Amino acid sequence: MFPHLLPGLSDLHIVFNLFNYLTFRSAGAGVTALVIALWAGPATIRRLRALRVGQVVRTDGPRTHLQKSGTPTMGGVLIVLSATVSTLLWAQLLNWYVALCLLSLVWMGAIGFMDDWLKVVRNRSRGLIARYKMVGQLSFGLGLGLFLVLVPIHPVPGTWTMVPFFDNWVAAFWPPAYVLFVSLVVSGSSNAVNLTDGLDGLAAGLSAVAFVTFGVFAYLIGRVDTSAYLGLFYLPGTGELAVFAAALAGGCIGFLWYNAHPAQVFMGDTGSLALGGALAVMAILLKAEFLLLIVGAVFVAEAFSVMLQVGWFKYTRRVRGEGQRLLRMAPLHHHFEKKGWRETTVVVRFWILGILAALLAFSTLKIR
Repeated sequence: MFPHLLPGLSDLHIVFNLFNYLTFRSAGAGVTALVIALWAGPATIRRLRALRVGQVVRTDGPRTHLQKSGTPTMGGVLIVLSATVSTLLWAQLLNWYVALCLLSLVWMGAIGFMDDWLKVVRNRSRGLIARYKMVGQLSFGLGLGLFLVLVPIHPVPGTWTMVPFFDNWVAAFWPPAYVLFVSLVVSGSSNAVNLTDGLDGLAAGLSAVAFVTFGVFAYLIGRVDTSAYLGLFYLPGTGELAVFAAALAGGCIGFLWYNAHPAQVFMGDTGSLALGGALAVMAILLKAEFLLLIVGAVFVAEAFSVMLQVGWFKYTRRVRGEGQRLLRMAPLHHHFEKKGWRETTVVVRFWILGILAALLAFSTLKIR
């Protein structure tokens, strides 16, 4: 809204010219989302407690988690609302990239909201049946893939994507395969962040790091000079995604104020699915899907640990007659808790790994 209205007032005062600058608007979006989340946090927590929207804790998890039972969940609405309002205020609203990312945030957040609501109403830790959740994720991914194939919003072929570390290599997909690829990225990312959301502050902190990283890439890819110098695709208009990324990073940090150990509120699937979906769509629109594997390395490791655990258990049960585990518990953060690490130790060390993954992603800009 601001970039559409305020620059026209530059005749009144030169300060209004600032709203033409992407860096200024990105900073404004991040601060606005942070302030909204901090301001609305206490009221949201009180409301969730009044509605008795409490977390259902697994009885087979670490014993220290049993005391978290009943802690308000669905706090992800704080992140979704603060980021959405901030983006609407600071971004150019007629930008395809912003519109698609906002749609993904709301769509995935709605799926997560239904999942959380069923957990609370039915008092079941499983929530929404997995296949129904997957249908919602895959349908959005398929729709997005079809849209990108049929509507040329990019100056490069819609089915191309960049390959990290190489400036003269591209991955060119057959259109039907690209649609399936996009759907896989969306569902995989949203579920990976969802699996990571198991400790106080873990998913929120890692998501903030990931969004800041992709915000920088959005800014570079959206400029003709920096994209050419760094060997990236030049995608005009994608710079506006830096505003969206900053808003989500600010929302995550504001939420982290209340989600830090001991957490006063959990984001639930409302937040984790929304964050994972938005992160995936940003990567897809920036033609940086493979970069997502690097930036979200901790998310990938968490999801991979679950797949390994389930796969090995089923294999050994079929071959040996009794299922065995590779890890003490999955996802990976619970494995380290079972080994005796404190929850805060696991969270901070995983944050460090997330920051190192972000630095590795930035290194791809020069190693090309």
